[in-house]
Amino acid sequence: MSEPSTIKINEVAYVRKDSSKNNEGPIKIVVVDRGFVYVGRLQLSTNFILLTDARNIRVWGTTNGLGELVSGPTAKTKLDLVGIVQIPRRAVISIIDTDQSEWKTII
Repeated sequence: MSEPSTIKINEVAYVRKDSSKNNEGPIKIVVVDRGFVYVGRLQLSTNFILLTDARNIRVWGTTNGLGELVSGPTAKTKLDLVGIVQIPRRAVISIIDTDQSEWKTII
């Protein structure tokens, strides 16, 4: 028997947190100081960059550098789910646009 994706309390339906994806914001690759690279849905604020549905790109798995991941992960790319990441703007090295359709199945 599968687990329910919603529950109703006092006639209000609630969705399981782990069953919904945040579809707000474009999917970007963010390079951060100290060697961290993330991919997720980007939202900007005054002092922080917020990535939701984020993954840490632990292993690029590319033969032509990080830019190859613009078109989606390779078979050798290793992604670790981190959920939400708040990154101080001062720590951002670069933000890379991605092919949204190639990453939507993962993010």
